[in-house]
Formats: sequence, structure tokens, C-alpha cells
Amino acid sequence: MRAVPGLTVWESPTPPEGYRFFLLTITQPVDHREPRGATFEQRFQLLHRDTARPMVLHTTGYDMPTTAFRSEPTRLVDGNQISVEQRFFSPSRPDPADWDKLTIWQAASDHHRLVAALKGVYTSKWVSTGASKGGMTSVYHRRFYPSDVDGVVAYVAPNDRLNREDSAYDRFFATVGTPRCRSALEAVQREALLRRPEMIALYEAAAEAGGWTFTDVLGSIDRAFEMTVLDTGWAFWQYSTIDDCAHVPPSTAPTADLYAFLDGVAGFSFYSDQGITPYAPYYRQAATQLGWPEPRFPHLRGLTRHPGLYQANSSLPRDLRARHQLLPMLDVDLWVRTQGANFLFIYGANDPWGAEPFTPSRHDSHSYTAPAANHGAAIAALTPADRAAATATLLSWTAQPTARVAPLAPGSLDAADPRMRRRPL
Repeated sequence: MRAVPGLTVWESPTPPEGYRFFLLTITQPVDHREPRGATFEQRFQLLHRDTARPMVLHTTGYDMPTTAFRSEPTRLVDGNQISVEQRFFSPSRPDPADWDKLTIWQAASDHHRLVAALKGVYTSKWVSTGASKGGMTSVYHRRFYPSDVDGVVAYVAPNDRLNREDSAYDRFFATVGTPRCRSALEAVQREALLRRPEMIALYEAAAEAGGWTFTDVLGSIDRAFEMTVLDTGWAFWQYSTIDDCAHVPPSTAPTADLYAFLDGVAGFSFYSDQGITPYAPYYRQAATQLGWPEPRFPHLRGLTRHPGLYQANSSLPRDLRARHQLLPMLDVDLWVRTQGANFLFIYGANDPWGAEPFTPSRHDSHSYTAPAANHGAAIAALTPADRAAATATLLSWTAQPTARVAPLAPGSLDAADPRMRRRPL
């Protein structure tokens, strides 16, 4: 690998058992249309098992974990794994940063150059994978470079084909879980807004203790408070399960209890400048190309103060806000439906991000939904028949006769998967 131009390589002296573990960077053009222009260093990690084993190209779509972990496809094929940091997430950010170069094509081209650099080392089958924005990233890579990998396993990947059409999310929140749970969540949100002065006082105390500010992005603590309340229903179903409905407090609960519940679900620190600024690359992409969900929140009508708050540009510094482009998602959606081949889409029945899913073509592509699962949906959570079918498809792409899940001590690589870390998507 040290012989590959543009790579820097550091090997961990204490790798997980059965693997070698590397942290690397690759020199990437800021603009792949001008490969001799400005460059930046993009981070990725490598979990090496054997050059003869399949390679799994993984991305979170965000920053890169610095600890080793195995994604589910890596476990199933007992393969090697690369996990790549998305361009413009620090420190994989050009300096100066030309934010117009943060597009799905430029990011796909980053992956393409990385695959080209390492296919001479790893000559077996390749598949790509990711969850949520990472799953979207894998889809976009295959859209522009369909020959790079032999298949894609995209987990809980939203497909916001038409950004202004968000009725699917309203239908989701009207039917998810049980009527009792939905009513309890809505009552807590309403009560929080009705007790705004008391809640803001608690928020201000937490902000002073945590050193949080609200001037750079959302503009005021009141806007950050309202955004957190709006996000509570979404965050609950994204990360919780139906069993967690028992922990929703009654609307008559003390204000401190309501605040603690909202904080535990959505996190008041998240919408401070310190919490949200690291995710500027996501919100910029959502604003310009990916789109964003904007439910109507009918149960909060008359209680909100900031119309149009729940959108991507609200979560960006003013100088990064931009207009949405209609064509990129329409193009990807049409290609996946009609031409895309070798896709596995995995969704959770109770995950709001699955309300607008990808529709696969008939070219060895499939979509499965895990019953009662949230944003952590996996092949392992599917019904037995679907789990067997999805696993067989993955194994066929990687030319593996059976699943070869390498045993590990509990709590090691498999427990370190970063999918469920609190993120916007």
C-alpha cells in the first residue's frame, strides 16, 4: 500500500484479533474535473483480513471512526473493510473550502479513485455499504461508477426524489407505533411549547454550564429550543423502539421531567453552535441536492413561533445556505429504478427515514423491511425468509458459498459499529 501514489499509511501496533488495522489518507482533487488543481487529504481506515477475501467499501457518509469496527456485510463475508470519511467533514476538508465542490458526483469520484488505487491489492470481489447517509453515498457512487463494485448493501437510505413532496412522512407519523404512543409523544411536544419560558430557563442553565452558544447557526436559543421540540418525534422513532413508549412521560409531568425526556431523545446540545456545526457538510448537501423531510406537525399548530424552521438551511451558517437543485435526486431515482443492478436495500418498519425508500429495478436488486425495526435495521433483523434471501444475494455477489462470520469476543469490533450515533440522518 505504501507503493500506491498518494497514500499515507499508519498501522496499529494493537490490531483486533485476526486482523491488521490501518489508518490512511489519500490525496484527492478538490475538483475531479481539474485533477491537477488543488487537493486535500481524505481519511479512511482499513480492516485487513486477507487480500484473497472480499473487500467491503463502507462509508458513514459523515466523519470516519478512528476505532476498528465491522459492518454487517463484512461480518457475513468475513472480508476486509475500508471505511471512508466523506469529503468536507473535518479533517477531510480542503483549505480553503469551496463548498460548491461538495456534490454527490465529486464524492462518488473520491470513492472511485480510492477503489482504483486499491483494486490492485485487493483483487477479489468488492461490495459497498453504508447506513442512512452512508447508504445514500453508496448508491450515488454506484450511479456514477457502476463498475467499481459488484453490489451495494444500502441500509435505511432515504430517497427524497421530490423535495417538496413530503406527504409520505405525514402518513408515517400518523400510523407508526400505536395510537397511545403517538398521542403521548404529541402531548409532550405540545406541553413543552406551552411551557416555553420554563423550558427555556432550563435550557439556558444547561447552555451556560456546557458553554453552548446559538449565534452562528440557528440564531437564538428560542429557535434552537423549538427545533429540538419539533425533532423529538422524529428522533424518538429513529432511535427508539415500541418498548420505549412506556418511558414517555405524561403531559402533566414536572417541567424538569419533560425537559429531561426531550434532552434524552433529541438532545438540547445538538442544536447549539457547538453541536450542529460539525454537521454543516450534511446540511449543505441536504440543502443543495439530497433534500430534507418537512412534516406539517399539525398537532403543534398555533404553538410554534418560527415558520419554515424545520429545513436544512436553518441548520447552516448564513454564508453556507443555498438553493435546492431538483435534478440530481430525480436522476438517481430514475437510474436505480430502471438500470441499477445488484442492490440490496434494508429498511426498518418504524424508521421515519424509510418513509421515502428507494425502489429497486429487476436487475438482481431487492428491498427488504425489518418488522418493528428503527434506524438500526439490519439483515439480521429481517424475517427468517427475508434474512436468508438477502444473505444469499450478498454471498452470490462476493462468490462466497456460505456466510463466514468470524467469531469475536463480545463487545469488540461488532459492538463498535457507528450507525446509531446521534446524527441528523
